[in-house]
Amino acid sequence: MLIKHDLSDRRFDGIGFEDFAHMANDQSLSPNEKIGFPDRYRDGFVDAIYADLCVKLPALTRSGVTIADVGPGCSELPRRFHDRALHLDQRLIWIDSAPMLAQLPDQGVEKLAARFPEGCIDWCSRHAGMLDVLIAYSVLQYVFAEGNIWAFLDQALSLLAPGGAMLLGDIPNVSKRKRFLSTVAGETFHRAFMGVDEPPQVHYSVPEPGLIDDAVLLGLVARARAAGFDAYLMPQPPTLPMANRREDLLITHP
Repeated sequence: MLIKHDLSDRRFDGIGFEDFAHMANDQSLSPNEKIGFPDRYRDGFVDAIYADLCVKLPALTRSGVTIADVGPGCSELPRRFHDRALHLDQRLIWIDSAPMLAQLPDQGVEKLAARFPEGCIDWCSRHAGMLDVLIAYSVLQYVFAEGNIWAFLDQALSLLAPGGAMLLGDIPNVSKRKRFLSTVAGETFHRAFMGVDEPPQVHYSVPEPGLIDDAVLLGLVARARAAGFDAYLMPQPPTLPMANRREDLLITHP
């Protein structure tokens, strides 16, 4: 199953894990484009994204913590984590394809070249209950489209230490997008963003193969809570570029 981006550059439709590995070595692409984003979606927004992450994951600002970033890509955001990890003596672990990891610094970071979770089961067993923070930002939609989202969640939960937290962030929610585009504000946004005069076409009660909706996100919340964790769907601040159609799932280990 392949995924389409919402209101995005059509060049990045239908991409998955192996595509990202190939894109990492494509010198015609910018760092943002290598992770599937047109530059306008990330340039100038990294400070706001990182600040939001620090609010939702306060452990990012503490020294000595262990952080795993699943699917960091190769843009400016993981470099921000890297700089902070060096400054605060944090243990930072990046999990991604080998070509993508090769685009990132080596100093003071552990790199695991694998698809999470199926490609690193032994590593996960050795690190069960050891992570203070797990981040998967702009990743879950690809897991849903071509992998097993429930296995991803279950394995990620097993890695959290007591008091640890996980953010599955920047999740495109097709239900949220439809609700927004059905409003006057959403129609105005659509016309300006797409450069058209026509209103957006919004269809309810139709199958949306490969796309995450309210049912999927609420199911993830329920599964995490049933496993003994606290879980919350959280909005993104309006300073983020896709806050009107994406949201974050925060899970904490009591």
